[in-house]
Order: sequence, then C-alpha cells, then structure tokens
Amino acid sequence: MSLSEHQKKYLRGRGHNLKPLIMIGSDGLSKSLLAEFKSTLDHHELLKIKVRIGDRESRNTMIETLCDDFGAQMIQQIGNIALLYRANPQKKPEKRIRIPSH
Repeated sequence: MSLSEHQKKYLRGRGHNLKPLIMIGSDGLSKSLLAEFKSTLDHHELLKIKVRIGDRESRNTMIETLCDDFGAQMIQQIGNIALLYRANPQKKPEKRIRIPSH
C-alpha cells in the first residue's frame, strides 16, 4: 500500500512523540532482533527504530532491509532514527491506526 504525502504527514504527526522501541546496535539484524521487530510492528503498527551503525550507507541499507522483509513503509528518517508503518489487519478495528483517506 502506497501512502500519499497527506497520509505520511498524518503519521509523522502521530509518531512525533514516540520513543524508539527497537534499537539496532553493532550486532546488526540478529534473529532475536528480527523476531522482536516483527512482534513490535504487529502490535504498534507505527514505530520508531534507532540504528546505531557507523556509516550512513550501512544504516540506510539496514532500514531498507527491514522495510522490504516485513512489508513496512518508511515514513520519515532523521539521522539514525526512522519512523516505520505497517497496517495490521489482524488487530481489532478499534485498535488500528486510522489513516485519513486523502
């Protein structure tokens, strides 16, 4: 699902006060980190991750890998913090993030 700029702006506003829930360090994308990322993304739908890797290219590759492997969409990246979104259709409708349709 491709989000419009209006929808991304809405999600950036929702994510502004969030704290990073996943922190990726020198160990990279281990099996336990990937399992934690999946369960956290399923539960929250919108989350911030912090990538503490030395260079910019490695950091961006790691974020792209997470997005591609889990079907998430990057909403915003500022430095080593990325805001990711993936809707969870298994959640009860009242618990899902409601994104404006425009």
